[in-house]
Amino acid sequence: MGKMTVYHGSHTTVRHPQILRGKNTKDFGTGFCCTMIREQAERWARRYDTPVVNTYTVRMNTRLRILEFKGMTEEWLDFIVSCRSNVPHTYDIVIGAMANDQIYNYVADFIDGVITREQFWVLAKFKYPTHQICFCSDNALDCLEYVSSGGIR
Repeated sequence: MGKMTVYHGSHTTVRHPQILRGKNTKDFGTGFCCTMIREQAERWARRYDTPVVNTYTVRMNTRLRILEFKGMTEEWLDFIVSCRSNVPHTYDIVIGAMANDQIYNYVADFIDGVITREQFWVLAKFKYPTHQICFCSDNALDCLEYVSSGGIR
């Protein structure tokens, strides 16, 4: 598998990514999240007073357990619900669409029983494409190579 470029939005330069345990409420569980979409990483970074986008190259290790969702599917929704309910998984890397803030609210409403699965799908339309790669294990982090970082406007 060839190299690809990914981005991570932060408040600081992250030369040596780490998995911060105890924050299991992300879409794909505990991990270090990146995206292939630079504009999305910029949106992540703008949540901070000092926005920084870190750039990495990644070469996937095919011996790792990798789960990839090709779209927003029933399996994708069920996986996000499990992760946001603090159910651990055994994947090293998870790839797929990200539940942005609006979609996350629909996921929360679905988890809480406020809306049905069918209502979720009617509401769940992205305004712009999203993508994330969650590096969920230390072995997965070894696939990343730091390239650069820089502030954004």
